[in-house]
Parts: sequence; structure tokens; C-alpha cells
Amino acid sequence: MSQTPALDSNKDHDYHPLPDSESPSSPSGSRPGLNKYALAGAILASTNSVLLGYDIGVMSGAALFIREDMNITSTQVEILVGSLNVCSLIGSVASGKTSDWIGRRYTIVLAAATFLIGALLMGLAPSFSFLIGGRVVAGIGVGYSLMIAPVYVAELSPALTRGFLTSLPEVFINGGILLGYISNYALSGLPQNLNWRLMLGLAAFPAFSVAVGVLAMPESPRWLVMKGRLDEAKQVLIRTSESKEEAELRLKEMARAANSMPATSSSNWSGQGVWRDLLLRPTRPIRRILIAAIGVNFFMQASGNDAVVYYSPEVFRDAGIHNKKQLVGVTILMGIAKTSFVLVSALFLDSYGRRPLLLLGSIGMAFSLAALGLGSKFLEYSIDKPTWAIGLCVVAVCSAASFFSIGLGPITWVYSSEIFPMRLRAQGSSLAIGVNRLVSGLVAMTFLSISREITFGGMFFVLAGIMVVGTIFFYLYLPETKGKSLEEIEALFEDDYDKDNRKMLLS
Repeated sequence: MSQTPALDSNKDHDYHPLPDSESPSSPSGSRPGLNKYALAGAILASTNSVLLGYDIGVMSGAALFIREDMNITSTQVEILVGSLNVCSLIGSVASGKTSDWIGRRYTIVLAAATFLIGALLMGLAPSFSFLIGGRVVAGIGVGYSLMIAPVYVAELSPALTRGFLTSLPEVFINGGILLGYISNYALSGLPQNLNWRLMLGLAAFPAFSVAVGVLAMPESPRWLVMKGRLDEAKQVLIRTSESKEEAELRLKEMARAANSMPATSSSNWSGQGVWRDLLLRPTRPIRRILIAAIGVNFFMQASGNDAVVYYSPEVFRDAGIHNKKQLVGVTILMGIAKTSFVLVSALFLDSYGRRPLLLLGSIGMAFSLAALGLGSKFLEYSIDKPTWAIGLCVVAVCSAASFFSIGLGPITWVYSSEIFPMRLRAQGSSLAIGVNRLVSGLVAMTFLSISREITFGGMFFVLAGIMVVGTIFFYLYLPETKGKSLEEIEALFEDDYDKDNRKMLLS
């Protein structure tokens, strides 16, 4: 087994950045701008996320026409919508091992190719069961893309701009949702047996573009270091750093992290032993990291955001809007709100930090969902459906979606991709995102059924309560990671005992 070569044996292990330091590359405290090469790689990788966003947005409208064209029940609609999210669990769990084996870049290609096949199957589906089959295949591709895009971007990005760049997948998800809404609106006037097929099948075009475009991206420098390919990693780092000196420092830090984990020192390493270290014998810092990563992913989907987006036409129809064109048109307003606010969040993540925006977003969601519950309850007992109450519901849905886009939307992907140590990052992230997809699928497949039992108003009050609990969890368990290198972040989850042990081991 060939060992990953150390770059410098002269007191490498004595280097510990100060707690408030942001990067070894900025001794004067100056803040560099965005690196164009890192930005280009992040945009290409994040483009994969358009596929999930497009499906979420387009299915909200397509489901209206599929229900009538195929004459299916509300339960079948729930299965149709939720099957993609549940099956994305397969892709998200498999993506960690896959990306450790074949690399981050080719895993992104695999994700896009799988979704391409699923989109074609859905668009050409002659029956409900065939349509479900297409959803299953597309779901596996979605699972791969949800995990790999943030991990790749986090591993490529400099510390000072990692928050912005790693939030780009959520920006593209929201852009995809908006494109799905626009597609619904534009195609809704076509014959009913054709419009939903075009809505779903059009996703094949961006999937093909992503699969081809990603081939121009560099490989993750941290994956190259784990494979012992330091020269290749150095070339990538030189292009994604402000100076050659910064690239050298970043490479030293990565090589030191790899050398401290013997299992990663072989060029043939492809993720062996990671699940054991994550689940069977985790250290106390790793256990805390797991709780934080799984918790933020759980609350992201338990908030009901995906279900509200998927079923927003049903919610608005219950509120008193019955014209299909108007139903689809109102969802475009929600898509614009989501896309606008996720851009605002992405721009301020690296200056204000993760925690303030996450807490702001979750508190705002709790109030918005409570307001939506109140509006829905009023309309439930109202005969004439007053315009102001309908307006309140529309504003509350857009507000909840906007606060989600400020906090949980982008920050879940940022946290999931940056808090795990290098050797555990891909498979640790895949585990957390697997929980994300499982909860998303369960919520999507039960949202209408539960709402029928307790009404939409009751459902929104439940979701508001979940967000109150989530806010408390975020405050207690998620530390600030702004400006820290990926190699420094593990120390944030250590207590004094763990830090003393680490110093003894490195001395």
C-alpha cells in the first residue's frame, strides 16, 4: 500500500490556526473576491440541482392533469409525487461510496445520466405503473445529485467563499422550481394527454447538458489527495486559490488530514471502513457531527416545504382558487419569491454566517406556517371565502417558502457538506441526505391524507410546531462554521477532553 506522501515533516502537526482565523491565505485579514475557476466549477456542479427543482415545480402542476388524464385517486397522486423522494434515498446513500470509488466528478455525470433516463421514461409513460417506474429511476438520479453537488463544491472552494459557493445547489434547485412553474403555465393550454408528458419529458434536455458539461470540470482536490495524487491536487488548488502560497498551505492541510487517517493513505482506497467509524465506533466529535448533520436534514424536510410546493395548487384550490390557469399562475409567484430570497441568503452566508440566517429562516417559517394555518382555518369555516383570507394564505405560503430559502434551504446543504472530516465526508453526507430524502418522501406521501383528517389548517399548525422545535435544535447543536477551513471544522465539535487528546497525539 502506497502512503500518501507528506509535504513537509517540519512541524506540520504543530500548525493550529487561531479560532478566529478565516484562512491561512489572508494574514492581513483582507477578504479576497470570488475565484473565477472555483465559481465556474461550482456553477457547473450545481447545475445538476436544477433537475430536482424542475421536478418539484413541474409536478405540482403536472399532477393536476395526470390525475384527470389517467383517472387516478388522491392516494395514487401521493404515491406518484412521493415515490421520487423515497427512491432518491437509494441514490443518496449509494452516492457516498460511489464518489469515494470513481471520484466526485464522474458521480455527477452518473447522476445526470440516471435522471435523463428517468425523464424520458416519465414523458413516454403509457400507464400509471410505467410512470412510477420513471419516477423511481429519476429519483435515484436525484439522490446522487443532492449529495454529490454540495460535497464537490465544498471540497473545491476556498474557506472564505465556501458558504456562497456551496449554497449554489439550492439556488439552482429554486431556479429549477421556477422553471417548472413556468413550464406548467406555458404548457397547460395543450391537450390534457400531451401537456403533462411534455412538462415531465423536457427535463431530459438539461440532464443531457449537465452530463456533458460536467466533463469540463476538475476533480475534487481533497479526493485526489486521498488517492495520493498530490501533483494533480496541487494543480487544481493553484487554479482555485488566490496565490501559489495559499495553494501550498491548503494542500499541506489536506495532506496532513489524510496522513492522520491511515485508511485513506492507499491509492486504492474507495471508502472502506467509513460506515464502521460513523455508526459502530464513532468518536464523541463524530457523534456530535452526525447529530447535527442528520438533525438539520430531518428538520429541512419535516418543515413540509417540499410538500407545500408539490401540493400548493391543492392548498390554493382549498383556499378558493379553482381556475387551473390561476392555480398555476399563483405558484409562479411562489417560485419567484423562493428564487429571490435564496440568492439573498447565498450572498450573505459568508459575511453574516450560517447560524444567524438559519435561525432567522426557521423562526420566520414558524410564524408564516402559523399564519397559513389561521388563514386556512378561517376559510374552512367561511361560506363566502373572502378575498382577504385567500390573500393571507397566498402571502403566508410565499412567506414560508421565502424564509425556507433564507435559512434551511441553502444552509442544510452547506452544513452537510462541510462538517464531516475528509475521509468520512462523502459517506457521512450521503447518510444525512438519505435521512433528508426519506423524510421528504414520507411527508410528500402522507401530506394530503393527513390534511384530509385534520384539515390543511391543522396540518400547517403541526408544521409550525415542528419548526419551533427545529429552531431550538439549531440553536443548541449547530456551531458557526463561517470562514473555517474544512480541516478546522471538526475541532468545533470537540470538547476540552477531545482537544487535549488531539494535542497529545499530534505532539
